[in-house]
Amino acid sequence: MDLLLLLKAAIMGVVEGITEFLPISSTGHLILASELMNFWTKEKSDVFVIAIQMGAIAAVIYEYWAKLWGAATGLVSGEPKGRHLGISLILASIPIMLIGVTFGQTVKELLFNDISVAIGLIVGGLIIWWVEKHPPKVNAQEVENISIKEAVYIGLIQVLALIPGTSRSGATIIGAMMLGVSRKAATEFSFFLGIPVIIGAGVLDLYQSYHVFEGTQDWLVIGFGTLVSFVSALILIRVLVAYVAKRDFMVFAWYRIVSGLIILLFALTGWRLW
Repeated sequence: MDLLLLLKAAIMGVVEGITEFLPISSTGHLILASELMNFWTKEKSDVFVIAIQMGAIAAVIYEYWAKLWGAATGLVSGEPKGRHLGISLILASIPIMLIGVTFGQTVKELLFNDISVAIGLIVGGLIIWWVEKHPPKVNAQEVENISIKEAVYIGLIQVLALIPGTSRSGATIIGAMMLGVSRKAATEFSFFLGIPVIIGAGVLDLYQSYHVFEGTQDWLVIGFGTLVSFVSALILIRVLVAYVAKRDFMVFAWYRIVSGLIILLFALTGWRLW
């Protein structure tokens, strides 16, 4: 077993767990971390980046099991709150799953690069800054209060997450806030919305690209990275929920803008830090 490869996989898992649910683009950070560490071949690394996101989403399922189970069973039992949340999540998941299946591979081939990541970070940062400076009136305090119409709009906004650097969490959280959803409810809805999207994308990508992996060691590397992302994400989820209860996302706006400009500078000049 290549211990250095496992160490790099662990670092990638930590990066995924920390960034998946923050509005700063987990995919963008993983692409950059992969290039920085010269992690695996590009083919394997691109699949790894998608696959280990399932570890982070497993942390959401673990942390919110009771509420998610209520949404699932509510679809059958008719319990109002659970049924409403379940229908909202299903409808909000449809747009990105349709677009992802149709154009996901093309997007990965064309936009999985540092310039796309930089532009996505900067544009997203400017949008977060604007929303925090002009906060809309809140009409949905809890995740169960999000209307079906709002859920569909959030689902359409989530399609932007196919562009590296945009951030699925950033798009859904800020998009929900623009529609009048509270910061806490927007964050939780973003958590839940990631479940079908990320699991679907991970399974599809592994199915389409399993041939690039060679033997048991490669799959152990993916498994180890996924486990590390689960633990890291579980910690981050608890910290983030406490954070958004008291603070805004302005720090992430500035982080995105500054880091995007630095990445763009290095990409356009050809300078390297490594």
